[in-house]
Amino acid sequence: MRIGYYAHHHGSGHCRQIDKLAALLPADKRQQLTIFTSLPSEAYTFTHIDEQQVVRLYAEDERTEDVLKGRAGKHWQPASLHYSPVGNTDIQKRSHQILSTIIQRDIDMMIIDVSVEVAMLCRAASVPYLYVRLPGVRDDIPHLEAFTGALALLAPYPRALEADMTPSWVKQKTLYLDFINPVPSDRMSYEDFVKTLTTLTNSETLTNSDKAQNTQNTLSSPPQIITVIKGYGGHDAIDAKLPELRRLLPHAFIVSLGPIGDAMRPYVDLATHVKDVTPFMQHSDWLLMACGLNAVAQAYQYATPLVVLPDERPHQEQETMAQALITQGRALNWDQFKHSIRADDVRRNADQPVLPRQKPTDDLSAAPAFIDSTATYHSAKSWFNEWLLPQLTLRPES
Repeated sequence: MRIGYYAHHHGSGHCRQIDKLAALLPADKRQQLTIFTSLPSEAYTFTHIDEQQVVRLYAEDERTEDVLKGRAGKHWQPASLHYSPVGNTDIQKRSHQILSTIIQRDIDMMIIDVSVEVAMLCRAASVPYLYVRLPGVRDDIPHLEAFTGALALLAPYPRALEADMTPSWVKQKTLYLDFINPVPSDRMSYEDFVKTLTTLTNSETLTNSDKAQNTQNTLSSPPQIITVIKGYGGHDAIDAKLPELRRLLPHAFIVSLGPIGDAMRPYVDLATHVKDVTPFMQHSDWLLMACGLNAVAQAYQYATPLVVLPDERPHQEQETMAQALITQGRALNWDQFKHSIRADDVRRNADQPVLPRQKPTDDLSAAPAFIDSTATYHSAKSWFNEWLLPQLTLRPES
């Protein structure tokens, strides 16, 4: 089948998700993919998808000449849509881009990640679609209507992390792909990781020049290594925890990856940016981070104790994921972490062993089977009846 994938422009995570899925296909099969997004090319560079396969859509921002604003209020706003300006020529053009490309490239099915409005456009135009269902509270009418109109829902996380509040019919209509991660490269040894920290700390990325003089002594026999990972969607809330983190662990080696406020730099030993956070996830003693889907997917692979500090997002997306991780015993919240640190101090003072890491269960992703099936079948109808429906516990009426 020829698949179209709509990737929302907020952040780069939606484009990254299809890039990871494309990597699971043989190179010749990837050519059957078409990506629709209004995210500019400089904001995300695809690794496994050629630019000629990407349709850069017109933006959907409101314009001064719009007849009605995107959220016009009761009696003016369709209940099935979150946002729908009237008379917006850019949205008219992007709708034409989507539908005309579907016809021109003979696309059999769309995957929508995420947009209620694109879902409704496809359903009204009789285009089969799957809808990517992110974590969070998505029980509003527009989301439920988009879910209803889909052939199925795709959850890019494990079934074990499903929120209890999710309606049963939504769960029954969901294909859980588990976390989708790139094929792991050769893992860095702990010794090489410590050498990397030494190199980084001696470079000009060091936040406090006095600490550089003692780096060799500090890292030749490393203390606890605490890594704080932050993205560019907002880092102030996590930064605000750094003074207390330093008080809790005065002798730890604290690493800040990503942006950091100048006032917070004195509380960490190293503030830097790296292309690959994997060694930090693998070898740190504690990992502190928000709950963005791609970051959690990567951290979930490792036994490193995780402290979740969710950012505020629409539909409580990160808060819901954080609670699911805590409930499953795969993470601690901030208060639980502080209690754990104090309990460790008591055990050390009493010469009792500190509790070891718990190795996570190996979760085999269902994503390869899913994406391979879309390349194996030649029509959406045969794929729906022969491959998809047996995976679900909900059936359409005959």
